[in-house]
Amino acid sequence: MTKIAFIGGGQMAKALAGGFASAGLIRPCDIVAADPSECSRQSFSESLPDALVVDDNAKAVQHADSVFLAVKPQYVEAALDSIRNELGSRLLISIVAGVPLARLAKGAATHRIIRVMPNTPALVGRGASAYAIGCKALPEDGPFVQQLLSAVGYACQVPEGLLDAVTGLSGSGPAFVYQFIEALSDGGVLSGLPRDTATKLAAQTVLGAAQMVLETNEHPGVLKDKVASPGGTTIAGLHALETGGLRATVMTAVQAATNRSKELGQ
Repeated sequence: MTKIAFIGGGQMAKALAGGFASAGLIRPCDIVAADPSECSRQSFSESLPDALVVDDNAKAVQHADSVFLAVKPQYVEAALDSIRNELGSRLLISIVAGVPLARLAKGAATHRIIRVMPNTPALVGRGASAYAIGCKALPEDGPFVQQLLSAVGYACQVPEGLLDAVTGLSGSGPAFVYQFIEALSDGGVLSGLPRDTATKLAAQTVLGAAQMVLETNEHPGVLKDKVASPGGTTIAGLHALETGGLRATVMTAVQAATNRSKELGQ
């Protein structure tokens, strides 16, 4: 089995590492994470007890065949500087929001790079990821990353120019959905339901609706119309959502996150 290093042991690194391990694709003992924060190292170790956790980036790379760069954008140059001499011919997989392949290649002194935008539901095998392949990646690198990401959800290859939009949509999207679930639950409580019941019903409703879109292959608008009978409860609720500008607000949120991703890469 291959061995993987994570440079940065934050939430996204934990989600991917846990997802790979749960899928049986990577053994926990073949995962190493490096992070300068003792708190982050402890958290990563608690989430994956059999993984190796260190405070030295270079040491982590020495233990691995492929390297995930999982730091915040402002720390990219420092992180790459710390592993540049150890990378050699290893594949570098960056999950850093906004940072383009050209900037990564310059800092890492290698062009064997794949840039990925994953999201945190990878931890439960329901991730949504997109990736762009560097110009000098090996022929097997793309299929390898596709296999990794597919083990923890849906994955697709896109041109690098679309990764900021992916960041705005599926990268940030879980937070938007969590807020919607919370709002649905609040509505249930407002209408008299106990909080625990309302939250479970809200979450399951979102899960079921999403599964319907994926499995039926029908447009969301068509599925919506099948629920909204003339003069019924659903159309009354939909009218309230339209009055509140739900769709325009969500579109603006995705656009704002996309624009911020572009700013982070500059």
